[in-house]
Amino acid sequence: MMKKKIRNSAPGLRRLLTTLIIALLILFPPQISAAGAPPLDTASPIPAAAMTLVQFCADPKARLDDQAVATVVDYVLEQKSAKEFELPNLQDAPGAYYESETRINFTNFLQYSYSDQIPASLTSPASLRYSLWNGIPGGESQRLPVSWKPILPSGKPVIIRGSQRDGITPDLTTGVYYEYDLKKAYILLNHKGRQVLLSISKQINVSDVGKKGIIIGNDDDWTYYYSGETGSAKTGLGWIKSYIYDYFSVGVHVESGTAPCVVRSGIFQWIRAGWSGINFVQTGHIIKGMKRNATNLKTILESPKLPAARQIVANYQQLSALPQNDLLGKYAALQQARQSLAVQNGKIKTSETKKQASYAGTPKEQIIEELMLEYFKITLGKASLLDKKVVLLQ
Repeated sequence: MMKKKIRNSAPGLRRLLTTLIIALLILFPPQISAAGAPPLDTASPIPAAAMTLVQFCADPKARLDDQAVATVVDYVLEQKSAKEFELPNLQDAPGAYYESETRINFTNFLQYSYSDQIPASLTSPASLRYSLWNGIPGGESQRLPVSWKPILPSGKPVIIRGSQRDGITPDLTTGVYYEYDLKKAYILLNHKGRQVLLSISKQINVSDVGKKGIIIGNDDDWTYYYSGETGSAKTGLGWIKSYIYDYFSVGVHVESGTAPCVVRSGIFQWIRAGWSGINFVQTGHIIKGMKRNATNLKTILESPKLPAARQIVANYQQLSALPQNDLLGKYAALQQARQSLAVQNGKIKTSETKKQASYAGTPKEQIIEELMLEYFKITLGKASLLDKKVVLLQ
């Protein structure tokens, strides 16, 4: 009797394994781009230097390693045959390097991308849903400046530490979106006469479970539907409970010598994600995500329609000054518009729509960031989910 049960269980086991393999191929397909990204020389000191900076970010008592800084900045400034490379696995996480250039002067780059009153999601709209700065838990509060002051050649680096809560947009392949906490360190310094900003991140704990998200229309439209439900919107894969187990990166942004108004950005990034504790991320997935962000950043900062930073700040301040009930009303309208467009585009069925939820527990800063993206779409000439009178307050 026991032998019969064992024999009969074999087909069921094969079906289970087949289902898992199909799920892996759909959620984490082989990446052709990874083959085009040559591995960094194994003897290179670059990964170790980047990891030294990640450890500096993770440990508030650590001292800045000047040699590690010089190593990564000099590497970004080097002329290379390729702009993307596979990095060696560190802490069981695959890694990649990606480099890009943006035609903008360094002061304006900082003003738009790293300001206390311009949400980071505005220059990373295809990557970030929101990014909430929390400062140093239990320590002296530090915030990004409204405007950065250049560092003189003999000046000391300016270091800002803190933590932040990030919510990201649906993944291009899986449609899954995540929320997680990061330790952050920003370092502004002068390197051989050039202004440099290092943006360093280290994930604190495992992310919240991945949830079903949908990209509505073209990804460049920056319109996404967030279901709030665990799993993937891919057919048959709603059961997936995936997580980002670890994420760490070093972003190097430096005045390039190729032109007077060019910022070169080199990003070193490692990610470990999957389910059941198993990592399924490949180098190509990481490069794909970095390209997505870099392409949008370049499009925005080089756009002739880009509003002056002071205009963005003014609209942000006016939204921030609104009564809570007014903000919640605008936010509810945004959520309803997302849901209606998802139905209209056939992404979800009418039967899957939800009744109007209460957003009283949503952080005010998150609400403002998501409304600001609709304002930003309007100013850049893109279609918005909301009437301009709702978000354009100036």
